[in-house]
Amino acid sequence: MKINRYYLFILMIVLQTTGYAQQQNAKFTEDNKAAMRQQVKDAASHAWSGYKKYAWTFDDLEPLKKKGKNWYKHAMLMTPVDAYDSFVLLGLIKEADDAKTIILSTLNFDIDNDVQVFEITIRLLGGLITAYELDGDKRFLQLASNLADRMMPAFNTPTGMPYRYVHLQTGVTRDSINNPAEIGTLMMEFGQLSKHTGNKNYYNVAKKAIMYVYNQRSSIDLVGEQINVNTGKWVSTRSHISGYIDSYYEYLYKCWLLFGDLDFKLAFDKHNAAIKKNLLSVTANGTFMRVVDMNTGKELATTYGALDAFYAGLCAFAGDVRTAKNIQQANYYMWTKFGIEPEEFNFKADTITSAGYILRPENIESCFYLYRLTGESTYLWMGKRMVDDILQYCRTAEAFASIKDVRTKQHSNSMQSFFFAETLKYAYLLFAETSAFDLKKSVFNTEAHPLKILIN
Repeated sequence: MKINRYYLFILMIVLQTTGYAQQQNAKFTEDNKAAMRQQVKDAASHAWSGYKKYAWTFDDLEPLKKKGKNWYKHAMLMTPVDAYDSFVLLGLIKEADDAKTIILSTLNFDIDNDVQVFEITIRLLGGLITAYELDGDKRFLQLASNLADRMMPAFNTPTGMPYRYVHLQTGVTRDSINNPAEIGTLMMEFGQLSKHTGNKNYYNVAKKAIMYVYNQRSSIDLVGEQINVNTGKWVSTRSHISGYIDSYYEYLYKCWLLFGDLDFKLAFDKHNAAIKKNLLSVTANGTFMRVVDMNTGKELATTYGALDAFYAGLCAFAGDVRTAKNIQQANYYMWTKFGIEPEEFNFKADTITSAGYILRPENIESCFYLYRLTGESTYLWMGKRMVDDILQYCRTAEAFASIKDVRTKQHSNSMQSFFFAETLKYAYLLFAETSAFDLKKSVFNTEAHPLKILIN
């Protein structure tokens, strides 16, 4: 009986491998691409229609309750700001006009909101700067400058690393225990604002913050999970590629591209070598990335999830396509193993540790970068599978909904604004002509708002 099970296992592996190879070599036609683009555009229109019908002027739509939801006391139009440039890139003119009209007629930052600097920066500040670059209306830039000025008090710490929260009216700050992602993932937006306004203070404070994190790296060139912005001392020495750290690494490389500042390139290269040395875990299902201690490299956990999937794209974008392919193999396994990717699972035990799917984009994002850099159809097929699953399992009568448990596909009451900003945008651009977005002329922030490279 054991022998039969063994041969059955081998047969399953052979069939999976053969199917994957056949898909990798199969042609993805122009008609296939056009059909996928139209499906994504239809999905964006459908989701926006639900938002307009049930959540107009609110931050997000609660798709199951069919009502609007705000992040804080007062609405900040998260969905319209996040969605605007996606609509422009997808050619959804009516939807883009809707979003622009409500942003310029309604958005106001002189409000009693105590906001998370990181989230407001990547979604709103980044979205407004991109809107200005795409449209040229100076009111977008004025809103961006006003918002940035209201967040500047967050940087008033002994180290220059910002507090996590700041009050938009009073400038009062709170939460001194921050993390590399929330500290470092401000540089693209504040730096780009300096380019447009001529005010160098935005660039300088953001650079001081991100470089402080870099200078606190361990002897093996990794950073930890949490740090005290007043003392500069690490509170958690867990190191990984997931939330709390992920986009810190991403911004070092992208800021080098965006601003041509060599400090960022040197920092990224140092970290990236350490990541590959200490975090990669090769398995039969692809290369995953583990959790280690930042000082010793000792393995602490073998959890991996939807957020981690971004690194395959970043790795390819930074020039290491070979490693990126192996990581994307693992990403695709994670998606197909459970019918849709979970927020987190233990790749050694092959079991789910967090079962939800909140419409995250990172797996599709990595398909986008790998296809652009290799031209291999396998990444179109991977992306098609992911988009098809989202359209099948997440669509509701009025919009799209997150998944409470990927094993049951039960919906949960959330459609965050990044579904418009990132998931739909990467899904569309994966199947679009290269001319639809030039990676040599613009760089995506972590919310997928494209910022123009303004250096010579």
